[in-house]
Amino acid sequence: MVQGMLLLLLCQLAGEWLMVWLGIPIPGPVAGMLILLVGLMIYGKVPDFLRLPAEGLIRHLSLLFIPAGVGLMVFAQLLAQHWLLVLLSLVISTLLTLILTAWMMQKLEQRQQNRSKANGNR
Repeated sequence: MVQGMLLLLLCQLAGEWLMVWLGIPIPGPVAGMLILLVGLMIYGKVPDFLRLPAEGLIRHLSLLFIPAGVGLMVFAQLLAQHWLLVLLSLVISTLLTLILTAWMMQKLEQRQQNRSKANGNR
């Protein structure tokens, strides 16, 4: 459990350092998640020592939204001034996410069907 949590925190730290060093305006935790994703893709599976802390964090994911809710309350006046831009960015990002997810699902289904056909021909 400690090893898994340490790995998650190290990925987040590496993401923070990388974004500061490169000067890219992407949150460090997002970059850390990408680093973790690449590592897991190279490894090929989720190691057992990482599974338990990851599932624990997911189980209590709602607690991680508390800081965002506080931020909304602190910046409520600023959000009220720019409500249209916020609304447009939410709608556009949601639509892009839906389109990309649907496209990825189609590609993955085609890939799975091609593998099934290839295994059936053997």
